[in-house]
Amino acid sequence: MKKILAGLALATAATAIAATPAQAATKDPVAAVKQQFVPGKGVTFVDRGMVVQGERRGILVRRNGSYGFGKSGVNASDITSKYNLPADLFGDDEEAKALATPEHVVTVGRKSYVSGSFWGLMVPEDKSWLKLPVSLPGGAFAPFGQVLNVTEPTTLKTLLKGAKATGGGYSGSISFADLRKVSPYARSAFELQKQNAKQLKSVITWKLAVDAKGLPTRLVSSYPATALFTGGGFGKTQFSVDTRFTGWGGKVVIQAPPADQVATKPKDANGDDSKAPEAPQILGDVGKIFG
Repeated sequence: MKKILAGLALATAATAIAATPAQAATKDPVAAVKQQFVPGKGVTFVDRGMVVQGERRGILVRRNGSYGFGKSGVNASDITSKYNLPADLFGDDEEAKALATPEHVVTVGRKSYVSGSFWGLMVPEDKSWLKLPVSLPGGAFAPFGQVLNVTEPTTLKTLLKGAKATGGGYSGSISFADLRKVSPYARSAFELQKQNAKQLKSVITWKLAVDAKGLPTRLVSSYPATALFTGGGFGKTQFSVDTRFTGWGGKVVIQAPPADQVATKPKDANGDDSKAPEAPQILGDVGKIFG
């Protein structure tokens, strides 16, 4: 883990995680977000998931995507994620090397479709997508991306309750346990990587910048690596995620992949149809990267 972190840190300039300066918040962010809920409209985002050890930091995951809105909130999403790790790091292991390719997740309603990354090893040769048995809008990379979804009014309201107002927004903290109580996205983010009771007590600290309308423009969150992984070797390692929002109210069209390109059952390593692999095993392999 130290070797990987050192390499990432050397390749990445140190950056502050303070929120971008903005005009003083003058509008209620929750009301501002709700006003964006117009069918056919949405918001786009990019985020960087970073590993932080003291003053050293390096990008682990890059994500970009968009949320499409209906009258009552998000009704679709399109998210692409990629590990910021060289393919040769994984040697000749085909399954591990697949993690170095982008993961693409399209979710419409409660139905999620995935392609790329290790999912590509499970898609039959005559298909391009795999339909998941659960809603997983953030995909397998969700725990390393932004787990605070401020497009969810209830989540945003909970974050702001007791938060401190800053010059350009707000700052505060919340435990994973409390977050999961109010956030459907957070619950789905850990569908593959279960957290134990101790991990659920881990605290996420955050800073949110908003524009003059009250709409989120930047969100930075940070939490201990032990909230995701158990065992030694993590020390004071933190995960920090920096998310930028743009295009609030812009046109967003997200559709499910063509039905003839979607498989409903994965194949195993031998090409035979089988049930999906056990979820903990999938991210357990990811955890080995840091071992």
